[in-house]
Amino acid sequence: MTTSSTRFVRATTTAPDGLVVVDKPAGWTSHDVVARMRRLARTKKVGHAGTLDPMATGVLVLGIGRATRLLTYVVGADKEYTATIRLGVATTTDDAEGETGAVADASSVTRAAIDSGVAALTGPISQVPSSVSAIKVNGKRAYAMVRAGESVELAARPVTVRRFEVHAVRPATADGVAVLDVDVTVECSSGTYIRALARDLGDALGVGGHLTALRRTRVGGYSLDVARTLDELAVLADEGPLPVLSLADAARAAFPSRELTEDETTALSYGKRIAAMPGRSGTARQPVAAFAPDGTLVALLEERMGQSVPVIVFAPA
Repeated sequence: MTTSSTRFVRATTTAPDGLVVVDKPAGWTSHDVVARMRRLARTKKVGHAGTLDPMATGVLVLGIGRATRLLTYVVGADKEYTATIRLGVATTTDDAEGETGAVADASSVTRAAIDSGVAALTGPISQVPSSVSAIKVNGKRAYAMVRAGESVELAARPVTVRRFEVHAVRPATADGVAVLDVDVTVECSSGTYIRALARDLGDALGVGGHLTALRRTRVGGYSLDVARTLDELAVLADEGPLPVLSLADAARAAFPSRELTEDETTALSYGKRIAAMPGRSGTARQPVAAFAPDGTLVALLEERMGQSVPVIVFAPA
């Protein structure tokens, strides 16, 4: 996919290993962004952490070169979004890209009722993903089955909505029917579907609902303040090697840090275990980024039975 303002890239230097935080434009799939980044970075070794729907904009974390090995852990990070939920209209996809289903007058829905519905969807909840999600059912993507006319029933799964805040409730009309547009911020665990929150809020209020706007503002430690648009990145790539967040800086932003001694650095470079990080006893789920005395990212570590085990080694002997 291209835009009218996209510049021809003349750079001939492959981008260094690292992360690039893109402000994804509306209308692009995450795969479109990866394909564009491969051209800008002049390498096929590019991946992304956490798919964004074409309608959505905002933070999409891309890994280049060895940094793609960090993406497995970035995918599982908490996310933050701003969104607009339209109450009074349900759609087949739970967002504005689907076909309109049931329509109901939402003018009688009160702010107190909305706040109560939002509160019920905050905290640890059981959520049924949208039927057009990328979840696989018998080896097929759910969205592909829906588009092929097949019926899809997805199982509920546990997610955590840490923050679901209503900022504004705005009256509007849709096909002559009174609806309400609700502007919200959501902070949630990985795997939470904001479209499903819109659907479930509308169902709880008895008027139906869907998502009309979605912008991801943060993935783990990476937020919009470090994101660049594709056009901005194209200009930078035209001037020289694509700027990236180095492996070390990317790891420090996403994981707890451990400063190593020279002996520990050598041991990890050979894939050996070292003593557990002080203060982290037992088994810790979140990896720790381990750094050599010179600041180089050496490895990601997991705590296992009183030892730190390298799960990825970035600086092998």
